[in-house]
Amino acid sequence: MADVAAAAVGAGSEGNEAGNPTEMAMAYLQDENTDGEISNLNLGELDLTTDEFILDEVDIHIQANLEDDLVKEALKTGVDLRQYSKQVESELQRIEQASIKDYIKESQNIALLHNQITACDSILERMEGMLSGFQSDLSSISSEIQTLQQQSVSMNVRLKNRQAVRSHLSQLVDELMVPGAMISTILDSPVTEQDFLEQLHELNNKINFAKELSFRETLACSDIQDIVDRLKLKAVSKIREFILHKIYSFRKPMTNYQIPQNTLLKYRFFYQFLLANERTVAKEIRDEYVDTMSKIYYSYFKSYSGRLLKVQYEEVADKDDLMGVEDTAKKGFFSKPSLRSRNTIFTVGQRGGILSPAELEGPILVPHTAQRGDSRYPYETLFRSQHYALLDNGCREFLFLSDFFMVTGNSALDLFNSIMGKTLSMFLKSMSTYVSDCYDSIAVFLCIHIVLRFRAVTGKRSIPALDKYWEAVLELLWPRFELILEMNISSIRNTDPQKLGVLDTRPHYITRRYAEFSSAIVSINQTFPNERTNALLGQLLVEVENFVLKMAAEFPSRRDQLIFLMNNYDMMLSVLMERAADDSKEVEGFQQLLLARTQEFIEEILSPPFGGMISFVKEAEALMEKGQLDRLKNDEARITQLVRGFSSSWKQSVEAMSQDVMRSFTNFKNGTSIIQGALTQLIQYYHGFHKVLNQPTFRSLAVRSELINLHHLMVEVKKHKPNF
Repeated sequence: MADVAAAAVGAGSEGNEAGNPTEMAMAYLQDENTDGEISNLNLGELDLTTDEFILDEVDIHIQANLEDDLVKEALKTGVDLRQYSKQVESELQRIEQASIKDYIKESQNIALLHNQITACDSILERMEGMLSGFQSDLSSISSEIQTLQQQSVSMNVRLKNRQAVRSHLSQLVDELMVPGAMISTILDSPVTEQDFLEQLHELNNKINFAKELSFRETLACSDIQDIVDRLKLKAVSKIREFILHKIYSFRKPMTNYQIPQNTLLKYRFFYQFLLANERTVAKEIRDEYVDTMSKIYYSYFKSYSGRLLKVQYEEVADKDDLMGVEDTAKKGFFSKPSLRSRNTIFTVGQRGGILSPAELEGPILVPHTAQRGDSRYPYETLFRSQHYALLDNGCREFLFLSDFFMVTGNSALDLFNSIMGKTLSMFLKSMSTYVSDCYDSIAVFLCIHIVLRFRAVTGKRSIPALDKYWEAVLELLWPRFELILEMNISSIRNTDPQKLGVLDTRPHYITRRYAEFSSAIVSINQTFPNERTNALLGQLLVEVENFVLKMAAEFPSRRDQLIFLMNNYDMMLSVLMERAADDSKEVEGFQQLLLARTQEFIEEILSPPFGGMISFVKEAEALMEKGQLDRLKNDEARITQLVRGFSSSWKQSVEAMSQDVMRSFTNFKNGTSIIQGALTQLIQYYHGFHKVLNQPTFRSLAVRSELINLHHLMVEVKKHKPNF
């Protein structure tokens, strides 16, 4: 539309010079179909045939106008372009006149705006001058600021240097100055007051500082050296008097020395001060403490150990109390005890409870209380009480020494040994005396395991002070235990069965001793296993098995031999299973031996009443395997006798066999299992008897009809099973 209007305006402006080319173009378009007139038409500047006109530009211009939406619409509707051009021209003139009127109407405002713009230009010009002045002033201020910054940095460095010098000088002055409060406190206040302890720390710092300055040859140090030395001597004197007084208080009878020890720990800095400033006094105090506590511990434990021995059992084992010694050789240990507190040799009983955590770390025995109650204790109980007291006091003493005397490592161990060494030597000597004459292997073994557990306790507490002592005790106890065990093994090996009195199929007292002893050792040994102990128990087991076989050989009949063996195996197995693990070597060995002898005994008791049938079944089954069963077809009379004999007497035989078994075995449970095994075996034999008689060789026998029904026999047999 804009292009069309522009074209219209242009056409209007050129109309005066060329005679309105637009009208000429429109006339040309109307008359372009007229024949014969085109060649004579003079178009002037619109002549497209002239070489001067650029056809390409005209074509592009026309094409652009034809693309206009209004032009397209006009061409489609057939609008008259000349009329439309005139209409556009008149509209433009009208708009131009209106615009001129608007300019005339706003002329005053335009003039006012012009004046205002002129005034603004002058103001901006003045402002530009002012800003230029400010810019020059700022450049000079920037240089002044840089100068001030440099001066500030220099002043800051000087300030820091002065502050550093002041800090060192103030510290030096503070350290060199001895305040009056310190002097009065050190001279007049008791050492137990907090002010004295605080001023002692300050004095120690000043002494150390003075030493440091003396190395640097600082002249100011000489001004205070005399005062500091005199204060140090006064503090050392008061501290020495205080600590020695506390140490001497340990020596009073019935004194709980742990109370003054705790007091000394509150003032542990006193010894640190002495050690740093007066080593001679520190050594004096340390030596006095070592001498005092060494005597106290030795006296206490010697007295306590002596009183403990007064409440020990009067009856103790001797060299004749061995496992293989005849029961008649010594009275009192293996017969029923007449005293309530009679000790036992091979039975652990309640003695093993000493290893439980509650008793192991329980309160120690009070001897005079036990004496008033007429109580007596086995040696391991006294050993536990004595060594728990040693453990408790030893751990506390080691911690005190490490804390108060500030020693660690080997120095702490040496100091501990200088105090406790005499007491520990006394313990080892008394124990060596006891062990050399001790034949109570269970007591020795319990003592070994008490030591092992106490060693674990000290390890848990991280106290290495008693480690060497525990090792020394074990070196005393282990060889003695092994010796006693070897003596018991030899006593069983050398036992003569013919000297042991009347033969009896019940469990022998020697095997009972072994069972009680072995179960005790195995149960105790489970927590801290020892291979040497297991090896010795294995040797003892072999000798006991040989002894049982030698004793069984003394019986004339095989039946009595089996009863004796089974009773002893069953008794030993029952005792072992109460304490030892089910998979232990001893339990498994006796289970196999008992099972083998039980099978043999079942065959032995079935043989008298049912031996004929059993031998016939075994013989027939052997021939059946070879296919030679016909060799028995002529034994009709034998078979008839076996069938009728079984049918008539099996109930009485089973009843008699059951009663005989129950009388022969002391363990009713064992007797019941034997009877059940015998009846089961009997049914199996009778089932085999049925199977043989069902073979073609014997099917024609009339006596087969007299066989007892197998199911009926099983029902009847169940009635004869004893219930216990």
